[in-house]
Amino acid sequence: MRALLAFLALFALPAVASTPTYTAAAGSTLGFGASYDGEAFTGRFDRFSADIAFDPATAAGRFDVVIELGSAGTDNDERDETLLGAEFFDAAGTPQARYVATRFRKLDDGRFVAEGVLTLRGIAKAVPLTFTWTAGAMPVLAGSASVPRLAFNVGTGDWADTAVLPDAVSVTTRLVLQPTR
Repeated sequence: MRALLAFLALFALPAVASTPTYTAAAGSTLGFGASYDGEAFTGRFDRFSADIAFDPATAAGRFDVVIELGSAGTDNDERDETLLGAEFFDAAGTPQARYVATRFRKLDDGRFVAEGVLTLRGIAKAVPLTFTWTAGAMPVLAGSASVPRLAFNVGTGDWADTAVLPDAVSVTTRLVLQPTR
């Protein structure tokens, strides 16, 4: 039995070894942008972790990103307090969001799409992330997505008015990736 397992392991090792794994290194960013009453604003999450396994040659891998919602900031104290509150991120009640992708496709222009699921405020919905992959000793993944905030109950009550606060929130990321193996 051991010989059979050892033999099968020989075939499994190349597949694991061929998909490099990474974590987010210093210089990585996760941002968002929207507008309020016609005035654009941007923000960022200062604390997040990213476990990335990706092979651009085969467009295969896994993204697992955990976002600490309490680290959201827009450099406006009043707006930041509102964002962390129960009507928006509810950082006290649901302190983390998570993005997981296991399916990818390569676009004709060399970019990729991660067909991932965002879980925010206990709601899980598909959110595709379009990204570029710059190879190197520390690869860079730069991507963007559009998140429909109301689908995740972000901005409830009076904030649900899309004439004042549009439903679509742009999310951008630039991950400087450090190999883990």
